[in-house]
Amino acid sequence: MALNKKHINNVEAYKQVRNRFKLSPVAKLIKNSVITGVLGSFVFSANGQEAVENTQAKEDVEVISVTGTRRTIQDQIAIKRESTTVVDGLSSEDIGDLPALSIGEALESITGAASHRENGGATEITIRGLGPFLSATHINGREATNGSGDRSVNFSQFPSELVKKVAIYKTQDASMIEGGVAGVIALETITPLDFGKQSISGEVKLNYNPDEGNVDNSLQSDMGYRGTFSYVDQFEFDNGQAVGVSFGVQRQDISQPEAEYRSSSPSGSSLWACINDPNNTNEGFYRSKAGDCEDQVAGDKLKNQGYQTKIDSQTGKAESDGTPYAWTGSSRSFRQNETSDERDAVFFALQYQPSAAWDINIDTQISDRTQQEARHDLIFLQKRATPGITGPTLVTNDVGGILHWEGEERIESAGEQFSREENYQGYGINIEHTVTDRLTVDLDLAYSKTEREELQISNRGRTSGQKFFTWDMGTEIPHFTLTDFDVTDISNFTDSLRTRLDRENVRENEVMSARLDFDYLLEGNVFTSIKGGIRTSELSFVQFGGSQGNGSRNEFTLDSGTDALNVLQGCQIDFPESGFLSGVSDGNIVTNIDADGNAIGTGTGSSWATYDNVCFSQAVAGSNVDGQFAYPDVEYENTGTIDVTEKTTSVYLMANYDTEMFGKFIRGNFGLRIVDTEVTSIGFRNSFDIVTSDTGVLSLVESSSGSLDRIQSGGDYTKYLPSFNLVIDYSEDILLRAGIYRGMSRADPSNLGYSRTFEEDKEGTATSISDLLVGVNGSGNPNTQPLMSWNYDAAFEWYPNEDSIFALSLYYKQFQGGFQQQTVIEDFIVGGETVSLPITNSVTSDEDSEILGLEASFSYRWDNGIGMKFGYNFADTDFEFQDSLYGDTYETDVDGNSTQLQAGIIPPASVPGFSKHVFSSQLYYQIGGFDTAVIYKYRSEYFQPYTSNGTRLRYVDGVGVWEMRASYKINEHIRIKAEAINLFSAPKSQDFFVEGNLGEVNDYGPRLFLGMSFNTILIKFVI
Repeated sequence: MALNKKHINNVEAYKQVRNRFKLSPVAKLIKNSVITGVLGSFVFSANGQEAVENTQAKEDVEVISVTGTRRTIQDQIAIKRESTTVVDGLSSEDIGDLPALSIGEALESITGAASHRENGGATEITIRGLGPFLSATHINGREATNGSGDRSVNFSQFPSELVKKVAIYKTQDASMIEGGVAGVIALETITPLDFGKQSISGEVKLNYNPDEGNVDNSLQSDMGYRGTFSYVDQFEFDNGQAVGVSFGVQRQDISQPEAEYRSSSPSGSSLWACINDPNNTNEGFYRSKAGDCEDQVAGDKLKNQGYQTKIDSQTGKAESDGTPYAWTGSSRSFRQNETSDERDAVFFALQYQPSAAWDINIDTQISDRTQQEARHDLIFLQKRATPGITGPTLVTNDVGGILHWEGEERIESAGEQFSREENYQGYGINIEHTVTDRLTVDLDLAYSKTEREELQISNRGRTSGQKFFTWDMGTEIPHFTLTDFDVTDISNFTDSLRTRLDRENVRENEVMSARLDFDYLLEGNVFTSIKGGIRTSELSFVQFGGSQGNGSRNEFTLDSGTDALNVLQGCQIDFPESGFLSGVSDGNIVTNIDADGNAIGTGTGSSWATYDNVCFSQAVAGSNVDGQFAYPDVEYENTGTIDVTEKTTSVYLMANYDTEMFGKFIRGNFGLRIVDTEVTSIGFRNSFDIVTSDTGVLSLVESSSGSLDRIQSGGDYTKYLPSFNLVIDYSEDILLRAGIYRGMSRADPSNLGYSRTFEEDKEGTATSISDLLVGVNGSGNPNTQPLMSWNYDAAFEWYPNEDSIFALSLYYKQFQGGFQQQTVIEDFIVGGETVSLPITNSVTSDEDSEILGLEASFSYRWDNGIGMKFGYNFADTDFEFQDSLYGDTYETDVDGNSTQLQAGIIPPASVPGFSKHVFSSQLYYQIGGFDTAVIYKYRSEYFQPYTSNGTRLRYVDGVGVWEMRASYKINEHIRIKAEAINLFSAPKSQDFFVEGNLGEVNDYGPRLFLGMSFNTILIKFVI
């Protein structure tokens, strides 16, 4: 992986600062055990195979084997019925039979689950309409890491072919790792001895995306593939010992075509609510002088004004209260992508049973994924208002979204070369020992690590002056009209050539854990067992800083002695795609007209002048005297670095019960989990010297040495998480179920950082340090408390037969906590003196909010082989998430007094990731060796925070997606498969700040897979 320490300066300082508890001996033991297991399997096979006996069913017994879609649905029903918690899941009888192209797609088929789509596939998963930050993900009962800086998991990182079971626990018991208010997503790989049969399987799937056939892709061919191989075997010995081995490997090399319309995002300072008042000629769209609409022509605040939500102390209202406005970003653009997605994954497990009293499992999951994109952008700069034209012709909708715009602005042909490399490693050792007939002890050691790095080249060539153009909103995207300007002529973009080389989002996320559990069987008629245990874990998250905060940048502009046209023509390429955005456009995205309004053929269409990004960047960098085409280093000792350590110790005790009462069988559990967490956050700030003038006045001067001061802060909390689960067997086919638990969701690691800088006295009269320093600016709050909730579930479940279910659940969640700004006092040591200073930061508030929901599942199969399955979730909530720029915001001082800072102009969003409606359906037909299914999934609109700035509102519009899969079993060993995702090319559409202000449209097109699998199985009975 490109994330090597050679790219990170000050490594020794990094190691010294991070003086943490390490499980390196365990990691070494795991690696050695893996190697020993692989080599040992060959030795065991010579002797062990002789001890294996094949058994056959008696001739007078008819064995009916249910496979395919029907078996999958039967397993889903069985998982739900047998559990003591509210759970839905999928399992496969054999490796590779999980019916989905990725874990994300598999989870989407579970009632109440939905995904956030990126590059056309499922990535983050929501449960019951609640965002991924409210969920937890476990692999083989252990926490999983990720490279995003949050606690969600990108499920496209894991191949579904190498996973045995996926489940979503919607209620929890005390034995489960804390962290999921919405629920816990559990992935399981096989334990080879428990699997109980030899299996050698392989599968090759060819991938073809119709939209990719229209792209001349420099990164990937039209045809992609994914190949999977797995091997499972067991070996028994005369002395009673047994060994099982499983191994799986997958290689994926595909494209993920994506065409985009984009507006400037709200995550930074490039999307504004500009004044749209014809009586105001000092700013906005009616300004008297050409310029950016958010800037004033004259006045005290000349820049970045726009609509002002700040409260006017005289009126108690927003400064711009009652003033009309419209949303405009710094640009609107089209993006054509050449894409590549490569993933190598290896799963390994070794199970050893030296005797009936011992069971030792070692498992490993490794995934290395590289995503690349060559992006080609046509950018229309947007903020500039042309006097007498832009304002009078502007057309908006009722929320201020622009529908028609006219004016003069620059146009750019831009490009980006992007790559993201992410490596996941998960290792675990589980040792289970049956001490007595009643007591079982379980020890689990685990290590998980994810590394991510992103490299990006950003290029630009623009027009030498402003060009007149207009645009109108079409059915789904805007369409532009230009006057006498040909966007396909590269000589029109020779001004201000620039290239940037960025290394950013370089992150490491590690989790090390140790767990010791016991299970003691009881003889009573009510309580069947007592379980308890202790778990300790350490999560570490590091994001390396640089010259750009979360990374470093090298920037070059074209040297004055170099001919820009030669660079552009030397690197020019044909537009890579035909039919660009044809799935969402109403025709040509650009129309070139003459002065009389007649269309001109050249410059009219859906393409523009493009160039090779690497060639362009090398040429521009090389035109500088000291220019070097190279990605910059990131640093650990940097003001942009985030370094968080979260140590957690938890203990639990739980009782299981199973008895008869009032003629009904009841079962379940109740218990308590206690969680103690300590957070330590390390940051760096510029070093300052306190300078005293001849008159005794103090000033703060940045150190001439350029050194940094290491700063550290932290927080802690202890939470009590009781739980109760009840299942009543009302009759042979009807279950009543209830669950109560208290859940917690921790803040994202990236939000627990510690960045602080001082505000000093500007009057120049301070004679002491306490007078000199008046406040602190910064970001990150390591003392952020978790969001807590009480969760209540009640369910009715009817199981007419093994193919059918009708289940109805009602649930209620009461949250304690929201998000608000609060002023607190922090202590700092400056010049050997402790100074207490106020800082305003984001905290978890004491506000209460509620979610009430209904969830329904239905499945039925007819005798003719046709079956169907439906799942629906409805939820409603009063949770409010205010936008930090255009929403209502409040500040609480150190005495607890709350003051409104802003009177917002947009309504608050709900819980991040919250959808009111989630629906999934499946119609399948299975007869003989033929198995086919049509799937439809729908998710209503939801608020999706940006990772880079989670305080701004972005809405993903509701969308329904169709999928289809079919297979035919040629014989006992060979099966042909066909699968399609996003069958009817449903785009993803996003609104910025408020629903109705279109921000981005992503057109993916369908993704098609055709493959063949081979599987040979030898049934074994392992003692």
